[in-house]
Amino acid sequence: MGLSGTALAGSLALVVLGSGGPRPFGRGGSSYIVEVNGTPRILVDAGPGMFLRVGELNLNLDQVDTVLLTHLHIDHTGDLPGFFLARSLTVSGSSARFNVFGPAGGGLFPSTTRFLNLLFEKGGAWEYQKTFGADEEIHGVDLPTDLTSRESQLLYKDGLRITAIATHHDDCPSVAYRVDYQNESIAFSGDMDASALPNLIRLAKGCSLLVFHCAVLDPPNSPALLYTLHTAPKHIGEAARDAQVKFLLLSHTAPDVEGASRSVLESIKASYNGPVSFAHDKMRLPVTMAIK
Repeated sequence: MGLSGTALAGSLALVVLGSGGPRPFGRGGSSYIVEVNGTPRILVDAGPGMFLRVGELNLNLDQVDTVLLTHLHIDHTGDLPGFFLARSLTVSGSSARFNVFGPAGGGLFPSTTRFLNLLFEKGGAWEYQKTFGADEEIHGVDLPTDLTSRESQLLYKDGLRITAIATHHDDCPSVAYRVDYQNESIAFSGDMDASALPNLIRLAKGCSLLVFHCAVLDPPNSPALLYTLHTAPKHIGEAARDAQVKFLLLSHTAPDVEGASRSVLESIKASYNGPVSFAHDKMRLPVTMAIK
């Protein structure tokens, strides 16, 4: 899609709906809203707890028509039906179209389009949802997951650009995303191990804000298996440095990471000189504030 209309002053903000991972310890599962000029427009992942946070924050979802799924683990998609329910009830009696982007299938994991079909299409678990409140059209797009795949441009319209690239999360197909609006940008790592860092660095190059999932400690302080799923703080710092990002926000925090936050920050700051912070549920971070 081509750009249209008069260029507007960039104004992106991040709303953290869930900053936790798969274990229940008081944080919602990973989920974020991207606001454009103060209006919620894009949902990135939909972990358990997202539905609750939307209500607590009194977020208006009636302009959210794009969903970006980094991968299909439960702690990133468990509240997706709740999102569509909340969204449809805000525009009751009208129609709505959604574009849902996510990884192609592999191993035990269906493609994003099949995942959506299993939930919402004929014979699906919640087939009724598409006629409950608003008439919904849910359009899924499967993204390449091979690390050699080129970056994909998903949207380029009215100053808003969304791109994606394959990452690696052990056996679960996964992708990372970047949202650009005028001169501001937010990149989302999703869950990924260090083998995919070259792709993430390329995608996030020069971005205003990088949301990186920090679920493990530096070796050998987390179980060895987890390093096939997640990136250690030392490598997160190196990636942020190499990508020359302006602000680094750590999310998808595990209890042991939360308890060792000081050492995590020290490890990251050994190579990355920019500002670093931990995400928390219900945080709203305007990009202009993050990069000052």
